[in-house]
Amino acid sequence: MDNYFNRQETLNKGLPTVEFLASEMNLSPHYLSDMLRNLTGQNAQQHIHEKLIEKAKEYLTATSFSVSEVAYALGFEHPQSFNKLFKKKTEKTPLSYRESFN
Repeated sequence: MDNYFNRQETLNKGLPTVEFLASEMNLSPHYLSDMLRNLTGQNAQQHIHEKLIEKAKEYLTATSFSVSEVAYALGFEHPQSFNKLFKKKTEKTPLSYRESFN
């Protein structure tokens, strides 16, 4: 997933999918999710969400990007979807998360 975000293809491809990650590793999506669930207790989609939140936190604390710009940089088509996922995973809005560092 690091390669996905570091290649600047996020804006063109949108959010990473389980299918994309599995194909990058020459695995089936089902096998990848099962393997991750057995090793970590989380499926592939949950890992994708964790990585998205980790990258979002980096952007929110280390850049002056607006919340919308962060959403688009991560591959979200709609900032509202990013806000909803961020709040669900962190119990804070992206803006309140950023403000907690200032």
